Amino acid sequence: MSGIYLHPLPIRIWHWTNAFIVFVLIITGIQLRTPSINIIQDYRTVVLLHKYFGFAMTASFLFWFFYYIITGGLIKYYLLRIKDIKGMPLQVLYYVFFIFNGKKNPFYPSTDNKFNPMQKLAYSSVMFVFTPLIIITGILFSDITYFFSWIKTIGGLRILDAIHVATAYIFVLYLVVHIYMATLGEKPHSHVKGMITGYEE
Repeated sequence: MSGIYLHPLPIRIWHWTNAFIVFVLIITGIQLRTPSINIIQDYRTVVLLHKYFGFAMTASFLFWFFYYIITGGLIKYYLLRIKDIKGMPLQVLYYVFFIFNGKKNPFYPSTDNKFNPMQKLAYSSVMFVFTPLIIITGILFSDITYFFSWIKTIGGLRILDAIHVATAYIFVLYLVVHIYMATLGEKPHSHVKGMITGYEE
């Protein structure tokens, strides 16, 4: 294989499993939010799928979290450093302007630093803020009677629903951007291939 080995097998399996989980949650979430959209005929099945895939997302997140704690990847790959903050303006300019002029990405991944500053910011926001938020609100929704006192503490069902749905919209937006960014390698499929083989060109 040519390139840099950036994605170990456990993370590649996690990535594609988590992508499937998120896809099912989005589809079932759309139908729960808009029942007139009959993607799945039986509404009860939709509710159960959303609930149990929500639990699967919780397990997926815990696997990711503890894997990176054990391997030291949380600090190594996700911690924003001073040089990352200094490199953000140039990275933003690359994504907004320079990429369309055929200029090279100012960031070169390595086994010690595989995410550029904007990737670190995006991935850290998703994994440390929005994923825990949607998991916690989803767990509260999983048994409203049992968690009623907690739900009441945060302002009631409407507030809980607003937080959960707003976070879901952020996930959908992130997914669209993520898929677009995945096409920006040396070839449109290069980053996707990298997440299959583990090697980035």
